[in-house]
Amino acid sequence: MLGPDQPVILHLLDIAPAATALEGVRMELVDAAFPLLAGVVATTDPAVAAKGVDVAVMVGGFPRKAGMERKDVMGKNVAIYAAQAAALEAHASPGVKVVVVANPANTNALMLATHAPKVPKKNITALTRLDHNRALGQLAAKAGVPVAAVKNAIIWGNHSSTQVPDASSATIAGTPAPAALADDAWLAGDFVATVQQRGAAIIAARGASSALSAASAAADHVRDWLCGTAAGEWTSMAVPSDGSYGAPEGVVFSFPVTCEGGEWKIVQGLPVGADLAAKLKATGDELVEERALALQCLGE
Repeated sequence: MLGPDQPVILHLLDIAPAATALEGVRMELVDAAFPLLAGVVATTDPAVAAKGVDVAVMVGGFPRKAGMERKDVMGKNVAIYAAQAAALEAHASPGVKVVVVANPANTNALMLATHAPKVPKKNITALTRLDHNRALGQLAAKAGVPVAAVKNAIIWGNHSSTQVPDASSATIAGTPAPAALADDAWLAGDFVATVQQRGAAIIAARGASSALSAASAAADHVRDWLCGTAAGEWTSMAVPSDGSYGAPEGVVFSFPVTCEGGEWKIVQGLPVGADLAAKLKATGDELVEERALALQCLGE
């Protein structure tokens, strides 16, 4: 997650009813004898968990279950993230970098930023790398190539069914994806629908939200953020919107970004046609709606 030679101390937080299971996880981490694991703090106290942390991966939240939409769990999760914000602001490293995984991830990140004003806004992000990786996987399978041959797909907007998977600037083995695949109907149809609905499909298949793939994506997100993206390549991260590509400001919106020196930067100048612009507006509108609902749930 942080490179091949960076020792880490893991701070693990869970709710009180899970304290015994959490201790079991701590024991297994010790027993695995990971050479870079310098220590484990397992706690049910947010203040203890947040103390001195440099990277916070926020995976906890009320889970979305089969048949539930993000709005169904909005009230529960925004309250959780407003509370977590206080612990991070008071106890974390001043330069803490945060990635929110739990859904609704974009709006949970916004609520965290709203309630932790001392944490730099640019340091609070949400996970759309899972969707990005799903897009890479679908493009690789369609082309019949290893996933490492696929570069620069994009996930725009919200980590929801309104997200906009976009292969128009992607490459497959160095060739623009639309030319390599020569199947515009698939790119506009099944590709988009499969990536948008992949989370729901996994819930239907295994009865629970994505686990291994989400964990892998969170590690990818943090590694690229702190260690940098490769030259000529970008990834997708949900970051505070500055209005680029017509996205609404004041929300956390997924953009193509490059990373260097622990900082992300939105890739500018990519072509956005009328159809893509309409989709970006729709996902942006949803984020504005979620923000209003979240603030209403908090009575703000």
